[in-house]
Amino acid sequence: MPQEQGRRLSEVARILEKPDGMMSSDFPRIELVANRMGINWDPWQRGLLWILFSRGMDGRYACGDGGLTVSSPRQIGKTYTLGTAMFVRCMLHPGLKVIWTAHHTRTTNETFDDMQALARSPAVARHIDHVRKANGQQEIVFANMSVIMFGAREKGFGRGLHGADVEVFDEAQILSENATANMIPATNTSPDPLVVFLGNPPKPGDPCDVFAGKRRLALDHHLTGGAYIELAADRDADSDDREAWMQANPSYPLRTKEQAILRMRQLLQEDSFRREALGIWDETGSAGVISRDMWDATTITERPDGGTVSFGVDMPPDRSEISIGACARYPDGTAHVELAECRSTHEHGTMWAVDWLAERWPHTAAVVIDTQSPALSLMPDLRARHVKVTVTGARDLGQATGRMLDMLTAHTITHLPDTAQPALADAALSVTLRGIGSGGMTAWQRTGSDVDISPLVAVTLALHGAFTSKRHPGRRQVVG
Repeated sequence: MPQEQGRRLSEVARILEKPDGMMSSDFPRIELVANRMGINWDPWQRGLLWILFSRGMDGRYACGDGGLTVSSPRQIGKTYTLGTAMFVRCMLHPGLKVIWTAHHTRTTNETFDDMQALARSPAVARHIDHVRKANGQQEIVFANMSVIMFGAREKGFGRGLHGADVEVFDEAQILSENATANMIPATNTSPDPLVVFLGNPPKPGDPCDVFAGKRRLALDHHLTGGAYIELAADRDADSDDREAWMQANPSYPLRTKEQAILRMRQLLQEDSFRREALGIWDETGSAGVISRDMWDATTITERPDGGTVSFGVDMPPDRSEISIGACARYPDGTAHVELAECRSTHEHGTMWAVDWLAERWPHTAAVVIDTQSPALSLMPDLRARHVKVTVTGARDLGQATGRMLDMLTAHTITHLPDTAQPALADAALSVTLRGIGSGGMTAWQRTGSDVDISPLVAVTLALHGAFTSKRHPGRRQVVG
């Protein structure tokens, strides 16, 4: 499509929050090189890139502090837009390091394949030194020593990296605070870093604190040092209305064909179609069951002394780690929970948990494991060490989950700050509920989240043991 056709970003964006103080942009130079390579962006793409590469009065990138966040439907070409721009920027800036990470390995591989195809094109190939295809270490290395590194967050990519100038977080709707805490410091040594968040509206259960937080700041006009762009149809749009499709997707119908959207319409449920194809946020579904306000209101800096202690044990379905939750119950009916211990089974095996619990059993009110948990495999070894295990069924688990929610609401349960126990915080703030049994009870939902919720399940089981156990240990055990 010729460059002058199509709609501008200001015409298609439902929300457009620009950074303050934009004085100039590197984009004209980037576009000049891109055009020589045969890359031509549509007007809305050009507007997005102008904002991304804009500079303030101090000469630094205007989005350098808060990053650029883009929420959109699928199949609009945002990966192509950012990917081609990063190629040109690498060519223009020797030694530039770009980290491109998605949550899913499949998405990472698809992006890497697209980028390889671009690297092989005649206009680009002479600028490429080599392409590394090793599993988990996918890189495109330029002749001027710039590099684009690709990896999946679900495989742990990004931890320990340093010296990055640009970080692109694809699938940003599945991005926890803990993941960004691990990866954002990689740009600390760059004199002029850029961070980009690309995503679709999150579905219920997605750990979307980072992505949703950017949106809230934009809606409140409090986004500092960054930009937020949302492409979406109106909230009351008819899902079968082609005008709504065009409103949400600036690449429809010229680049994204009608058949592609019709396929989503036929295969997706209504709510999913509105998120994936129309870019419409679920204002209630995107928030977790445990709200940030609720969690913060029950945070304390130090564990209270005393209390009778119980432990809960859980493992994720892949058995990759064991979480031991602790709960101290106090005479006034209040409680305090912590993630007492969490270790990788790949590094430490499983017997450490048996030894850990057996050592504390004489001074423990209960050790609780759910009947559906992979951690139940520990029970024979625990019995051999004379540890009595309380096994919960669906009814018990539903009561335990309800008790946890009720006590959080009533502020009669406490926990340590997120910085002290990030795994527990990530689980609590991303969790949803699933129905169990036939009595309308619910339990924490794992499906749809990249965050391991075993820490929350473990402390919930510990809470159940603390309030139901008849055992009175000889003396009180300190949590952990």
